[in-house]
Amino acid sequence: MDARPGQPTAAVPVSVFIICKNEREAIGPCIESVDFCREIVIVDSGSTDGTIELIQSYRARGYPISLIEREWPGFARQKQFALDQCKGPWCLMLDADERLDADLKRVIGALPAEVDGVAAFSIQEREYIVGYGYAPWYVHARFNVRLVRKGKSRIDDTALIHESFAIDGPVRKLRGGVILHHRALSISDDVARTSTYAALKAEQKFRSGRKTSLARLMLAPAMRFIKSYLFQRYFCCGKAGFIYSAMLAQYVFLTEARLYRLSLGKDAPEETLAGHRHAAPGED
Repeated sequence: MDARPGQPTAAVPVSVFIICKNEREAIGPCIESVDFCREIVIVDSGSTDGTIELIQSYRARGYPISLIEREWPGFARQKQFALDQCKGPWCLMLDADERLDADLKRVIGALPAEVDGVAAFSIQEREYIVGYGYAPWYVHARFNVRLVRKGKSRIDDTALIHESFAIDGPVRKLRGGVILHHRALSISDDVARTSTYAALKAEQKFRSGRKTSLARLMLAPAMRFIKSYLFQRYFCCGKAGFIYSAMLAQYVFLTEARLYRLSLGKDAPEETLAGHRHAAPGED
């Protein structure tokens, strides 16, 4: 039977938490993909593009949405706040431009009511490549922790970017189905996003005492391109995969360049994407 808004079908009571700002074009499919869950917690940090009104329209249609408007304290703190608002014993972290595919909905919905001995599940993610579509299953099969047991997991609030969970207990891979990341950015928007995230990543490295070198400035971007394009098989996505891999290499170069400037006392960080996830370029 198809899940209906407001009529959860998952045996495990799952709460979904999402942070957003100005995500009207993306958040609808995200909400629709988790209509089988018991609760959808959305924390917005000042949308002005109609995102709030769209979310309220879904709530009026019966989706179990808890909408909270809150000032932006940074990625990790905002996500931890959203996690803290969840009432269910299991919590699923999603970004506004992500959605569950049909297989993943069935897998999560079929989990037994009691999952003993597991503190969290990692779930495979699949990237949307502009000009190609979703990367095939054999391209960069990346798993990240997304479904966590409440009380056994916290988000590292010291991270400015690439925030991650601290898990108290075993983590198991959830096989079957993927989280689809759908963000079709223009080159201009992608370059701006990459620059902003590079600033945050460089600041995070600087705070931990990291430094760069001429060798890293020269070699790290090239190695990131080779890793992505060849070893993670983005060459299977043709020209689109080449551009995607080159953008990842640019992210690495800008991070190292900004880290160097920070060591000179220049290029302070600029967290201008408040509330936007835009999926920070991956490093795995």
